[in-house]
Amino acid sequence: MSLLPLDDVPGPLPAPVRSPSIARLAGRALTLLPVLLIGAWAAIDWRAMCDGAARLASADPWWLLAGVFFTCLGWVAAACVRQGAVPERLPPGLLLASQFAAGAANHVLPASIGAHAVTLRFLQGRGIPLARATASLALYSLVKPLAKTPVLIVFVVAFPDTLRLGELAPGKGTLLLAVGGVTLGLATASLLVTVVRPLRRPLLGFVRTALTDIRLLHTRPSRVLALWGGSAAAPVLQGSVIASVGFSLGLPLSWAEVVFALLLATTAVGAVPAPGGIGPVDAALVFTMVAFGAPMGLATATVIGYRVLTVWAPLLPGALVLSLLVRREVL
Repeated sequence: MSLLPLDDVPGPLPAPVRSPSIARLAGRALTLLPVLLIGAWAAIDWRAMCDGAARLASADPWWLLAGVFFTCLGWVAAACVRQGAVPERLPPGLLLASQFAAGAANHVLPASIGAHAVTLRFLQGRGIPLARATASLALYSLVKPLAKTPVLIVFVVAFPDTLRLGELAPGKGTLLLAVGGVTLGLATASLLVTVVRPLRRPLLGFVRTALTDIRLLHTRPSRVLALWGGSAAAPVLQGSVIASVGFSLGLPLSWAEVVFALLLATTAVGAVPAPGGIGPVDAALVFTMVAFGAPMGLATATVIGYRVLTVWAPLLPGALVLSLLVRREVL
């Protein structure tokens, strides 16, 4: 038996080089993605942001402060509606932070996809199954437009002389086009469910889950108040932001006219898939305020200022909150 020299004894093996895991890299990418999207959008829409900011610089600061206040209340209303759409109690602070972050995502992706994606991740993080979380998003999307109807009726009854509806009444062609679009959408959905059999079972399961949660939620007065009250308050608060910006610039319209103009504009073109409703809703809002007697330039400046106050000002903070929630695995 021979002994090896001590110098020939191999030393400790070098520690293996560990590459970052895919999950960690994906988390970092998701953390930076909101900020990158905000930067890209800012480069595309830079002129509108600068124009609105320049106009707001000469506006009445107290009315702008009121607009900021109503904007913050809008996030609270959105959080109330989200809470009213699920039976489980959600943590209020994190829920409000998620809705603030969802606002940034909502202005990047069309048709509220960004806001729904953020909320879906938040609900799943609170232990709510995917089917029930998706059902809550569907309930949220259904209740928000339905809640506008009683608000519109209240405005028509309360301000019959102020709101000149004859100038804004749609023609027969517009009504036929709207009815035809709704009918075509319902017929297409029914045809897909009937013909494509793999869709039938998950869709029926989703409907059963949604109906079960709806029945449960409507047995709790607090959830009913949060769901329907928050949905009805949201457009009124949004209109109050526009009115505050308009008053700061000298818009010659009343609060009721501005809020009613927003209700009509969002009802008419709110279904057009644009990021945050920007574009179609803005054009319809300007047209409606002009029909109520506002000068075209002032109505346009009001809408631009409103977008700066509600979109551009909170956009970067919202993206940073979104990144922070992703990093802390809340989303």
